[in-house]
Amino acid sequence: MTSIRSILSQSLLLLTLAIPAHATTTINVGVYNFPPIAQVNANNQATGLLGDLLDELEATHPDIRFHVVYTSPKRRYLDYDDGLFDVMFFESPEWEWEDKGALISPPILMDEELYVALKKPGRDLSFFDDIAERNIVAMAGYHYGFAGFETDNRKLEEKFHIEFSDSHRRNLELIKADRPSVAEVAIISYSYLQRDLAQNPEDWNRLLISDRPDQVYKLSVVARPDGPVTADDMMSLLAPLVANGRYRLLVEQWGLRLPPGFLGHFPDVPLND
Repeated sequence: MTSIRSILSQSLLLLTLAIPAHATTTINVGVYNFPPIAQVNANNQATGLLGDLLDELEATHPDIRFHVVYTSPKRRYLDYDDGLFDVMFFESPEWEWEDKGALISPPILMDEELYVALKKPGRDLSFFDDIAERNIVAMAGYHYGFAGFETDNRKLEEKFHIEFSDSHRRNLELIKADRPSVAEVAIISYSYLQRDLAQNPEDWNRLLISDRPDQVYKLSVVARPDGPVTADDMMSLLAPLVANGRYRLLVEQWGLRLPPGFLGHFPDVPLND
């Protein structure tokens, strides 16, 4: 005689087979090189803080998959308009997203950018008082406070003595090479600069770093209004990592900071900040 346990086991098996598996939602994430916050490696995988965060989000939400769509600082808006990605992490609303009508989350990260020059006898922080008079090296497609967030290379070259690159490393090397006709001032994020100085401590005595930032930015998630997820959805996905402290840990590991009032956007998380 078939045992009751056997009958129950068979019934549970049939019931399990009858229930369809949850469908996986794929979210296309636009990513450009914005170290240490985000980068894309040779395998088209996100690295930096964003890479770690996407891994944690997928582990926390097994029905979610993130697909990296590599773009560039200048091309990101064209790719957004063409619907090539659904969301982009760590963007400031002031960087044209409000004008685009994008859905924008509350800020989830903050950083700032500083002016960096070579230390020389007689040179002090007043060297940064009038950036417009200096030869500047900057990242192509980035928004800068001194330039009123203008990103058009041609317009910037008409107004400033400026050279563009796609590498913070190259920009710092130009400063250290003492080539004032090319670059007297580089604009580097605080988080990148701190990581670089930790790896090259001798540069503390070589570099003059401004005590006033070019800009302090509070970064959000932006989403397309017609996409599969909203900015609010992304905050809901992030909430468990905020509650268990993993998100804060990731942020601090990359030398970054949470914005003031961050936990207030997660009402179910205790305010013990």
